[in-house]
Amino acid sequence: MNLLTIPVRCLRTRWLRTLTLFAVFTLGVSSIVALHEVSKVVGDSFERKLTSFGANILVAPHRETLNVSYGGFSLGDVLLDTGRMPLTGTLERIGSIPLKANLAAVAPKLLATGRATPLVGGWAPPAPATDAHAAMGHTNMAQAADGHASPEEPRPASPPDSHPNTPHPAQPGSQPEAQHGAGHPRTGIRDAAPMDARTHAQGTQPLAYAPEESPHEAPVPIAVVGVDWVQERALKGFWNVFGRFPHGPGEVVLGHAAAMRLGIGPGGTIRLGERELPVTGVLDATGSDDDGVAFTDIATVQQATARHDQASFIEVAALCSGCPIDDIVAQLAQAAPGLDIRALRHVVEQRMYSVRFAQDLALTVSVVILLTACSMVVMSMLSSVNERKREIGILRSVGFSRAHVFAVFAVEALMVGVASGAVGYASGHVLAGRIIDALHLGDGAAPPFDPVWLVLTTAGIALLSTLAAAFPAWKASRVEPAEALVAL
Repeated sequence: MNLLTIPVRCLRTRWLRTLTLFAVFTLGVSSIVALHEVSKVVGDSFERKLTSFGANILVAPHRETLNVSYGGFSLGDVLLDTGRMPLTGTLERIGSIPLKANLAAVAPKLLATGRATPLVGGWAPPAPATDAHAAMGHTNMAQAADGHASPEEPRPASPPDSHPNTPHPAQPGSQPEAQHGAGHPRTGIRDAAPMDARTHAQGTQPLAYAPEESPHEAPVPIAVVGVDWVQERALKGFWNVFGRFPHGPGEVVLGHAAAMRLGIGPGGTIRLGERELPVTGVLDATGSDDDGVAFTDIATVQQATARHDQASFIEVAALCSGCPIDDIVAQLAQAAPGLDIRALRHVVEQRMYSVRFAQDLALTVSVVILLTACSMVVMSMLSSVNERKREIGILRSVGFSRAHVFAVFAVEALMVGVASGAVGYASGHVLAGRIIDALHLGDGAAPPFDPVWLVLTTAGIALLSTLAAAFPAWKASRVEPAEALVAL
């Protein structure tokens, strides 16, 4: 007999108790592992989805302002220099930072202003539909935005008798609109100072476009925003469009309010400098600055404003769970000196609160499971000590010291912990993959099996089970041989 054979023999003799203890500990370990891996995938997926609701870092050229006040009359802050930001070089520097893997979207923008004259009958609102048809229309538009289907082509303007908001095209004394450029609005575009790039999505509203009852005789001012469509749609996943998003250069999407003012919808055309640009879609109302502007690709705006390879500002959506947002801002400032780089604190804090809530919940549940498993070990070992007083007395009589008796019970708990840790981690990993697939989390990307974590988990559970058995083992070592023999 030695310190290894005695615990093994005791575990085999009391196999039902051993199996129960092993099952409880294994179930606890597998639950903790599965909960940890699922919460990690949920947190990463949740944060990536949150990045589609706007940027949390703003990169802009340095701007100089002057507060003008004289004679009691104040002009406020006057913008002296908007600065210039080379697009290609800035994007290369942003992509060179060590934490570039945490950048989910980098969306450059170039702003310009212009004036457009809408045409009579350029766009008629969709006919009212029942709830079923409206729901089907929204579904078709969502599919068209993803490229799976094409929405119905915009209907031409209704005849004057059937649509009260459409003026008669040939009233006495009026001039036909064809004299103003073959049915296209006249738009002049010029540079604009960067505006505040922050947007606060307040939900979308049902599509309800209706041109005004009379067209604007004077040109209507409008802001034009040049964007990178791939990055912009990744940044603003909440956008819904009536029509479709642009598929090629020179195509335009109007904000909700801009389309209302201009009376132009999908199928219309606006003029940007000397170019005629087709309107492919109109955004649902977002309650943000997006409603009042027109969007097109950034190369088109650069050509129209003669600002080649320039950008007004860049919005960055960074993943915050992997590292503090201050680290990303510091690296961006070091990579792109001379630019104003600031984090939108309220956006960062809201996203981190949501991600940390899921992680804290998983941690709390894990602690409860561990405490429950440890209490089971303590109760089982205490019961074993009371039942094995005769065995303890015999061991002490044949020369086993108190340390030897303590070691016998500690090794028993250690063996159960090692087996439970290894089996629990493997089963927990499999369970996590099944849960992720069942809930369609993270596109089915379950965490890979990590041998390092297997070793760490096994060692940690073995240590924890040994510590849980320390008090029962100490109590067993305090049993006197005479007391044990009297119990016989």
